[in-house]
Amino acid sequence: MTEEFFLAFGDEPEPHRPRRPADGRGRRNRRRRRRNRTVVAVMLTVFLLGGAGAAVYLGYDKVKGWLGTPDYTSAQDSAEVMLQIPENATGVQMAKVLKANDVIASEQAFLDAWEDNPKAATIQPGHYRLRVRLSAADAIVMLLDPARRVVKGVLVAEGLTSFEIYRLLAEKLGIPEAEFKAAGRDPVKLGVPESWFDRDGRKVTRSIEGFLFPDTYEFPPDVTAQGALKLMVRRFLDVAAELKFADSVRGGLKVAPYEMLIIASLAQAESGTTADLPKVARVAYNRIFEPRSGVCTCLEFDVTVNYWRLSKGLPRKDSKDMTSAEQNDKKNPYNHNVLFLPTPINNPGRAALAGAAKPTKADWYFFVAVDKQRNSAFSSTYAQFCEDNDIAVRNKVLARNSCD
Repeated sequence: MTEEFFLAFGDEPEPHRPRRPADGRGRRNRRRRRRNRTVVAVMLTVFLLGGAGAAVYLGYDKVKGWLGTPDYTSAQDSAEVMLQIPENATGVQMAKVLKANDVIASEQAFLDAWEDNPKAATIQPGHYRLRVRLSAADAIVMLLDPARRVVKGVLVAEGLTSFEIYRLLAEKLGIPEAEFKAAGRDPVKLGVPESWFDRDGRKVTRSIEGFLFPDTYEFPPDVTAQGALKLMVRRFLDVAAELKFADSVRGGLKVAPYEMLIIASLAQAESGTTADLPKVARVAYNRIFEPRSGVCTCLEFDVTVNYWRLSKGLPRKDSKDMTSAEQNDKKNPYNHNVLFLPTPINNPGRAALAGAAKPTKADWYFFVAVDKQRNSAFSSTYAQFCEDNDIAVRNKVLARNSCD
């Protein structure tokens, strides 16, 4: 009989899910139900175990648990503990994590405190540094304190190459750059689907370039190089899915999504404004997939030459400082005269991806930056392009007209 009584009242019941009351009556009803549970518990205690002898026979803590939901009284000097609140965790799931780490005395105490704190639903996922043996109410307060959340926040800007991202993450996360390079060698292991490397029969060079989505990341404190890159790839895939990138490219442009990912990286590198992203994407698309007589069947984008330099550990060069030999180096698969690039040349952001998925409808084959605000003029003829160059020279964007 005693053992059955323990199962009924001594062990912690399955916690109910927190529900927000519509008004103050909900809280009064909860308090009334808690008092009712206390009365029943006390009456059964007296009946089964003989009143005051119960505390001696069973122990003070067990009887105390019957008299209400078990809850700790917070101590200032209790030990610290690191724990993780999962993504999309409910109050019940948080309670289980906290109870398993001895932060709270019972899951039900946490859920009661959750109902009493209207801010509890805003608790964010992530790693937290808390203390053991807290009152449930104090545990919620600590989870709401940003200072208790342990994160390694890193801003990855749009248009960075994988080489630049590796250096940035190595510096911010304290992980050797070599580990990022090693992890980045196999993009499929990092989560890039093999279908992304379909180029409609053309040769494919598998690369992580283009798939490390630029964003602000909150990496967990124990993140590895592989884990960090996987997180970035997953973010890319999520954004690409939101934009319906692959479907838009296949359906509207009739080319492989990987080709337009390359074009998105070109637009990201060459566009001076967000508004110009789909326009530059159109120029690149027209040159590659809709070549016209009288227009070079090449990209003529100096940013591709710079990508090759960065891959070799060399610094970027301004276009005006590039020699003809550097631009036309046949050993460089990203040279000035290449039409189909081996890989993307950086990691484009959302706007660049959107612009490449649905480039501006036009017959442009040329563009040039024409003012200090980095706006570009777009043209379908070489003659108009040369006139736009004159504008750029007058605005002191170019030192001389490249058509001369």
